[in-house]
Amino acid sequence: YDCDCRFCHGAVHFIIQRDPTGLFVFTPMQTDVAKALLAQHQIHNMGVDSLVLIKHGQYLINSTAALEIAKDLTGFWYLFGIFRWVPVNIRDDCYQLFARNRYRLFGRRDSCLLPDEQLKDRFLGL
Repeated sequence: YDCDCRFCHGAVHFIIQRDPTGLFVFTPMQTDVAKALLAQHQIHNMGVDSLVLIKHGQYLINSTAALEIAKDLTGFWYLFGIFRWVPVNIRDDCYQLFARNRYRLFGRRDSCLLPDEQLKDRFLGL
């Protein structure tokens, strides 16, 4: 996630609240850990406006990653899986449009917030 993005930070906490088993672990795209994971999985040209999910040794990006995350959350979020029927190029175009405008819509943080002790094990590279 983009550590400077207010929306991204909110999305991380949204996921944590709906992931009681701790399936998801997070790292800001700005960290060396994220860069190493991207290199390890041979994922290139990913900026802070990209969403990357690494699951079972495979990686998913942008809208496909978001839909996969929603599938594993508690509650009705799995219903967003219906959007898998929308062609990936259309989904990713919508994702990129939102990503380009997220600072304007939600603002930026001056620094990355550090997780409290209770959530520290859910974050890498902080």
